[in-house]
Amino acid sequence: MIYHPVSGTFMEISGVMWLVLILSLIVCAYMAWNIGANDVANAMGTSVGSKALTLKQAVIIAAVFEFCGAFFAGDAVTDTVRKGILVVDFETVTDDFANDLMYGFIAAMMAAAIWLTTATRLGLPVSTTHSIIGGIIGVGLVLEVQHDTSLINWEKTQEVVMSWVASPLMGGLLAFGTFWIVRETILESSNPEERSRWLAPIMAIPTFFVLGIALQFKALKGFFARAEGNGWIDDKYDWLPVKENGSWDPFVENAWFPINSIILAFIIAVIAAGVLAYVLRNYEFKGEKDGFHGVERIFVWLQVITAAYVAFAHGANDRSNAIGPMAAVYQVLSSGGELSASAPVPLWLVLLGSAGIAIGVMTWGWRVMDTIGHKITDITPTRGFAAEFGAATTILIFSMPFLAVPVSTTHTLVGAVVGVGLAGGAKAVDFRVFGKIVSSWVASLPAAGFGSIAIYVASGSDPIKLLVIIPIAFAIVAYVIWATWDDEIYVEDALSDAGSADNKGAPTHFELFHTHALAVEETVGHMLSAVNAAADGDDPEDHIKSTVEAELRADEVKNDIRRRLGSGQISVLQGKDELFRMVSRQDRIADYAQNVAEQLSFRELFVDKEARGMLKEMAGAVSKTTSLYEDAVSQLRDVALSGYTKAGRERLGELIDEVNLAEHEADMVESKAAAYVFRHGEDAPLAAVHMYRVLQRMDDVANACEKAANGLLSIVYN
Repeated sequence: MIYHPVSGTFMEISGVMWLVLILSLIVCAYMAWNIGANDVANAMGTSVGSKALTLKQAVIIAAVFEFCGAFFAGDAVTDTVRKGILVVDFETVTDDFANDLMYGFIAAMMAAAIWLTTATRLGLPVSTTHSIIGGIIGVGLVLEVQHDTSLINWEKTQEVVMSWVASPLMGGLLAFGTFWIVRETILESSNPEERSRWLAPIMAIPTFFVLGIALQFKALKGFFARAEGNGWIDDKYDWLPVKENGSWDPFVENAWFPINSIILAFIIAVIAAGVLAYVLRNYEFKGEKDGFHGVERIFVWLQVITAAYVAFAHGANDRSNAIGPMAAVYQVLSSGGELSASAPVPLWLVLLGSAGIAIGVMTWGWRVMDTIGHKITDITPTRGFAAEFGAATTILIFSMPFLAVPVSTTHTLVGAVVGVGLAGGAKAVDFRVFGKIVSSWVASLPAAGFGSIAIYVASGSDPIKLLVIIPIAFAIVAYVIWATWDDEIYVEDALSDAGSADNKGAPTHFELFHTHALAVEETVGHMLSAVNAAADGDDPEDHIKSTVEAELRADEVKNDIRRRLGSGQISVLQGKDELFRMVSRQDRIADYAQNVAEQLSFRELFVDKEARGMLKEMAGAVSKTTSLYEDAVSQLRDVALSGYTKAGRERLGELIDEVNLAEHEADMVESKAAAYVFRHGEDAPLAAVHMYRVLQRMDDVANACEKAANGLLSIVYN
């Protein structure tokens, strides 16, 4: 016996059909799991990339909000044919057609799920909506031949294809514009932290207004529909836009934007902005070196809020991609062959889809999240906020009834991430990764379509054949995953960053470059100690050993950067080859410093008090040059954080000039010391020549700093 939700009666079905129902529920759960595993990056990828959240925090928050959106805010009734892709005359549907369509939906779900598993395994963010559409188009082509009818809505399919360009482009433009406003009004100011204290709340007003509108129109439409049925409100169109023939006048009954929704969204925006202003009024940014970091801390809050909204809205909307076809399958089975345009969604099916999405987030969601957050471009909280806001606004616009284009959250957000990346110039985006992602978008429809055709034709609408084919498909998927397991990063390793409060996530390439600069500076510092000890007549052996050990640590950081670059683990703003050269130039500083220390162990220095004093003076000049160079690299990291602001690049140029000036001062000290050594070293020529070599090697250290610093000028004038 199986319950029929429309008639309220129980229908008796055969044992074989019971097995078909169970198998279709497994396919539905598998599809929901894939939705969570792949699409979660839409919500939380930028938050991970900007280090606003650790990977584990992002996974947990995404799982909670995805589940809440799917369970509490999804539609109570779903279309049996998703997104209007098939045009079915439900008044003349025969039992045979309904039966074939049921098996077609099972095939479409399975094919779309297999494609999503493949994309997730490769870390490629694809559209679950377009994947299921591709599966439905595939079975629709076969059904057209079988039943000699026209089913596929090619105009709607054309809109889907057009959205591959339209939604990423609009998302990118809006994200670019949002970040440009943040950069020009806050980051370019002389005191960005103080500017952001009063300007960030103002920016929060349009942000929360859009989120308030979007939350009602996109994420809470199911709530308003159920509320109407329970008598909570008189008319859901007081809050939601009408489906057709709407008006731009918000006060009329058929408004696209009802006045009640506008007022509610504005109230939410004002309250949120007021709370943010109150918090920022007395907030102390402890431990921040400059305003850029303080600004980023402010935008962490806005970014996480927008990310949580996207997760909630995604769960509310994309749940139907999994359980919509399943609801149609259940309707056919429970009614004995009847099929209508819409199907009620049983609570247990809602729970299955919601739980499947949440489990997918928590198990494999980090794979695509890493691509969105790290491999397209460097993400900071300001950039992440701009990307999320641009994506949310774009999705809201395209989902309004006057457009009603089924755009992909994935496509829109990837376009937004590219948009904020381009704010730093074309080199700021890894277009090779973006090209792979776009290729996977194009492949979604045909891959899912051909897969669904193969499964449907092989099953032949025969329950016995289906009971054989689907398990075989699962077995093949499991084998492929197992066969490629050697390259797998186990989930506990991927999420281990949550165990440390200091671990903020994967570093950007400029942060790694700065880490190497600190290791180089440490090497020079030990060299300075060795030179001073030798000049004072003390044994420099311990300091020489420390110099060698520090140079080894610098080499390890250098090798780690090269390994990450070679394996594609970090995105590269300046290009991989250029960063290789930057690291090599910087590494020479440590190599020369080690050579200076090793020179001191060859023989005793020239015994002359004034000469040794000049040697120590030279060591101090070299140390100053190195320290200024490290400051320049630190500024380079902050320039990237601030979105390559004019003020940040000018400060970087000033520090490069200071490095050049310090190197010139070191040259003057070296020249004076060398002249003195050769004038007074006749009595101990070998010791004098040895001291001269030490001076030369120290001059090499300063020259290497100058060359490495001048290599950054292309960023200043880019």
